[in-house]
Formats: sequence, C-alpha cells, structure tokens
Amino acid sequence: MRVTQSMLQNNMLRNLFNSQAQMDKYLTQLNTGKKIRRPSEDPVIAMKGMGYRTQVTEVEQYRRNATEVWNWMDHSDDVLDKATKAVQRMEYLAVQAANGSYDKDERISVMQEVKQLQEQLVELANTNVNGKYIFNGTNTDTKPVNPEAGANGYEVTFGPNNPIHPVKIEVSKGIQLEVNVSPENIFNQDLFDNIQNFIQALENNNQEELDNSMDTLNKSSLNIINGRAELGARMNRLELIEDRLAQQEIIAKDTMAKNEGVDFEEAVTNLLTQEVIHRAALAAGAKIIQPSLIDFLR
Repeated sequence: MRVTQSMLQNNMLRNLFNSQAQMDKYLTQLNTGKKIRRPSEDPVIAMKGMGYRTQVTEVEQYRRNATEVWNWMDHSDDVLDKATKAVQRMEYLAVQAANGSYDKDERISVMQEVKQLQEQLVELANTNVNGKYIFNGTNTDTKPVNPEAGANGYEVTFGPNNPIHPVKIEVSKGIQLEVNVSPENIFNQDLFDNIQNFIQALENNNQEELDNSMDTLNKSSLNIINGRAELGARMNRLELIEDRLAQQEIIAKDTMAKNEGVDFEEAVTNLLTQEVIHRAALAAGAKIIQPSLIDFLR
C-alpha cells in the first residue's frame, strides 16, 4: 500500500485534533469539577447521577416539610403553655372563692378576672398562624371557638356534624406526621361550660357550685397538660426524624459527588500527560511533513 504525503498529513491532523479534544476534556473537568458534560460521554454515570440527584431533592423537600411541621408544633406548644397557666389560675381562684370567708363582693371581683381569663382562652383556641387556625384540624379557615359569647357562654364550632380531621405532613418516605393538636380534648365544649358554670356560681354566690368548679377545672387543666405531653412526644419524634434526614442528605450528596465529581489530582495529571503527548505529536509531525522547495532554497 502506497502511503502518500496527503495521507500522512491527514492522519497527523486527525491525531492532533483527537489530542486537543482530550486536552479540552481534562481542562473542562478541572473547570467544572464534573467528570462528564453530556450523558453520551458516560451513560452509566449519567443514569446514576439522576438517581442520586432525585434522592437529594427528596431529602431537601422532606427537610422543608419538617420546618413547616416545627412551625405548627412550636406555636401549638406555646399556646398550650399559656392555656395551662390560664386554667391553673382559674383553679387557684376557684379554691380562693370556695373559701367560706369570701363574701359576695369579693366573689364578684374574682368573677371579673375569670371572665378575662375566659376570653384569653378563646383567643388562644382561635390562634391563627399564617392565615390558618391551627386548632381546627383541616378546617384551617374556620375558628374552632365562636368568638361571640352567647347567653350560655362560648360555643365550639366543631362536633359530630363537623368533625376534626388531623393535618398530616410527610416528613420522610412513607412517614406522615400529625402536626396539629386536636381541640376535642382541650378546647372542647366541656372546658367553656365549666368556666361558664364557675362564673355563674361566683355571680350567684353559690357555694356548692363553687366546690364543683374546683374539680371540673382541675379535669380541664389535666386535659390540656395531657395534650401538651402528647404533642411533646411527637416533637421528640420529629427531632429524631430531622437528625436522620440531615445524615441522609450528607450521604446522598457525598455519593452524588463521588459519582459525578472529578478527581482533581488525576485530572491534573492526565492534562499534563496529554500536553506532553500533544507536544511530542507536533514535533513528530513537523519532521514527517516533506520540506517544501523554499526549505531547499535556504
């Protein structure tokens, strides 16, 4: 087979272009920190990268969901703390008012404070966070307690015909956490009826009803405390889930970086090696190309 000068030139140019392409590949790896630019360069890396990136995206969304859950729970815990103090203050006032040494005027004075505490409890039950009433389940646009007191006191808006449905948010794959505190055992009708009975007993100076109020208010106080304890258990669980999500995010990002990220030491070595090869190819090509007539005339 006869090898012509043009064949030598074409082969040399093709090899030089390939060498330049390799140098460009290693230089791009150093600039971008990625092993590949297009899926066609390594389909296996590209496919694995899509899976790892999906994992990272999911974990990041779950962490955002956990932040939303904390928002609900922190506000609920703060409200229950204030509600507990308000009802316990009523208990204390009930014990004082039930004292036989208290006259009617003193009990009327106590009644005024109880009415203020009652209104405070209504405001706490109707706590609104970011446009949502957090103590009415999925009915976040409806107040759980009617803010207008009737002849028999305040009335709740939920019941058999308007049940409370829990609000659940997914905080991990397949794990949905209930974020709201149900008012059924806390800000229920019994609580406001007990308070109203206490107010009427003070107004009527009824000793027997005052004695009963101490027991009923104590039960309401225990209901709020139990509700807060149950919320605390869920908050502890959320904290554990959030810790696990943080670890999952670190592992997922590290795995993704190992799959797609370039080894800089290796890339620098490859670039330097390719540069030496390219220079050698240029030097060899200069010797292979036939001298022209002008070179002979020199």
